[in-house]
Amino acid sequence: MARGERVVIEGAEYTVFLTAGSGIGLLALHAGTEGGTAELAGEVAARTGASALVFTQPAGDPVHLPSHRMAVDHCAALREFLASVTVVVSLHGHLRRETPRAVFLGGANREAARVLGHELTVHAPDFEAVTDLDAIPEGLRGLHPRNPVNLGAEAGVQVELPLAARTLRPRKVPGVPDLPPPSVAAALTAGVERLAARPRDAADRGPAARP
Repeated sequence: MARGERVVIEGAEYTVFLTAGSGIGLLALHAGTEGGTAELAGEVAARTGASALVFTQPAGDPVHLPSHRMAVDHCAALREFLASVTVVVSLHGHLRRETPRAVFLGGANREAARVLGHELTVHAPDFEAVTDLDAIPEGLRGLHPRNPVNLGAEAGVQVELPLAARTLRPRKVPGVPDLPPPSVAAALTAGVERLAARPRDAADRGPAARP
């Protein structure tokens, strides 16, 4: 069952929706500024039974805070989410013109990144799944130790999606949900299902200390 919470972070007001589910957690920290991430998180969670946590901004111009500054202790929904999940799959959007078809898979859990990368290659071959950290732009690697993607029991994967991998709508229409591409939703669904089926001792958090 989903529940909502109002929280203010650095002067920006958010409504945070938590849906409790399995030990894999879908996270959309920037749903107000990165269209399609909330819809993808909700759709994949509904298909797989995963947990989901979505931050929206109900009023005013959306503010984009860096992920590590959103890990605030006064957000009860975030605390509950991080305490209940083992692997976090954090969905973000990028607008890199030089790589409009690249899905960058950062975060400290490198084994989980490779699992999602494989499923994206199989189910969404129109996009390039990039799991090599050296090939991911530094600002998109998701390795900050306070980034919520790395605060679950086994850390997680920061999935940076280009616009075409987040929505089929050519432009944002206020009040109208984005339409995630079916191939990307299928890939993330398959990846989450594989992560949920892994033995707990198979986790490999990888080079969390890298910049």
